[in-house]
Amino acid sequence: MNLPEINTSLFNRLRFILVETSRSGNIGAVARAMKTMGFSELVLVNPRFADALTDPEAVAFASGAQDILAGARIVGSIAEALEGCNYAAAVSARLREFSPPVAAPRALSAQLAASTELHAAVIFGNERFGLPNEIVEQCNVLINIPANAEYSSLNLSQAAQVVAYECRMAALDVSDAAPAASPIGFHGDAASLAQVDGMYAHLEQALVAIDFLDADNPKKLMPRLKRLFSRTGLETEEVNILRGIARHILAVAKK
Repeated sequence: MNLPEINTSLFNRLRFILVETSRSGNIGAVARAMKTMGFSELVLVNPRFADALTDPEAVAFASGAQDILAGARIVGSIAEALEGCNYAAAVSARLREFSPPVAAPRALSAQLAASTELHAAVIFGNERFGLPNEIVEQCNVLINIPANAEYSSLNLSQAAQVVAYECRMAALDVSDAAPAASPIGFHGDAASLAQVDGMYAHLEQALVAIDFLDADNPKKLMPRLKRLFSRTGLETEEVNILRGIARHILAVAKK
C-alpha cells in the first residue's frame, strides 16, 4: 500500500499573523503581498475595527488576493493565533534587551525552508506601536529587516512583502536542491509553542516554590530563561523532561 506523499513545502507551513492592525487597507495589502509570493494562511488578532476582512478598503488593497481575505481567520488572542505552530518569529525594527535571538529575513527563511518539521508563524504588530514585549518574548526569533539605518521605516505590507519574498526564494532553493535528510542522530518533534508556554508556567511555579524566584519581585529571571531556551529549539520530549523536573520540585517543596 502506497501512503500519500505529504507536502512539506514552506508554502504550506508558514502562517502570517497580524496583531491589532489599525487600517483595513494594510490587511488587504498584506494579503496581496502574501499571494504574490505563494503564501495563503493569514490570521488576524483583534483587528481594531469591525468587518476587517470585508471592509471595502481591505478588498481594494488586496487587488486580486480576495481569496486570501476570504480564507483568513480572526481570533481573540495570540495563543489562539499560534495554535498548531511550533515556531514563531516576531518582526520588529525595535530591538529589546531580552528579546529572542535576532535574525535577518534571509537567514531565517533558509532555516524555515530546510527544517520541514517546523510549522512557523511570522508575527507583525500594530502599525503605530508594533508588537508588545510579552509577544516578542514568546517567540523563537526576532526578525530585524536590515534597512537604511538613517531611515528604516517600512510600513506593514512592505515588511510582509520582504519576509514573504525571502521565504519564497528559500523555499524554491530547497525544492530545487532537494537535499536528503541526514540519517545521523535522533531528531525529535519540535515542541509546539503552547507546550513551551506551559513549560515556562510550570517552571515558574517550581522556582517560586523553592524561593529561587520572588513572585512579588521577579525582575528579569523568566525573560532571561525564555531567551535561553529560545536558542535551543526545544523538542517535545525535552519539554516533558523539564516539566517532570518542575513537577518533582513542587512535590518535594510541599513535604
